[in-house]
Amino acid sequence: MVSLIVAGEAGFWVVLAAGLLARYALRLRRTGLALLALLPVVDLVILGATVADLRGGATADWTHGLAAAYVGFSIAYGHRMVRWADGHAAHRLAGGPKPPGAPKYGAPRARYEWGVFLLTLLASAVTVALIAAVQWLVGDAARTARLDSWYPRMALVVGINLVIAASYTVFPKRPKQTG
Repeated sequence: MVSLIVAGEAGFWVVLAAGLLARYALRLRRTGLALLALLPVVDLVILGATVADLRGGATADWTHGLAAAYVGFSIAYGHRMVRWADGHAAHRLAGGPKPPGAPKYGAPRARYEWGVFLLTLLASAVTVALIAAVQWLVGDAARTARLDSWYPRMALVVGINLVIAASYTVFPKRPKQTG
């Protein structure tokens, strides 16, 4: 399973790079768009392989949970990552404007961190839903019991991100004073 997840992650970046190169360097906009539209297929392959492995009699381990987390975070953060990469490719390959970075200070940074928190919350919710669905599909609690450890793990990830977002609200970062 780990090899499949690593291959899926590599596949994601290869398809993304091919789509952006086709779109900007080769000026094949439709081809680039078609390649970018294939990105969700990577998630479906990982999810399908995970379900097939477990339905085929495998006993769940941490890698099956990792596959669900990969898909959950890809669903939540995927559009943002593609938009980020698209902006940088347009800038470097097609003379587009330099994409803005994340805000550094004050309320804009706090809003940014709360947005990251919401994406993490969504990613964790999708992960938990996928794990629960896989457990239900397999229908054998003894073989999927190890997936239960992912529920508190996702709660911890959300909790850490909540603390980070709240810290930027309560203790906003300010520019260094010069002089």
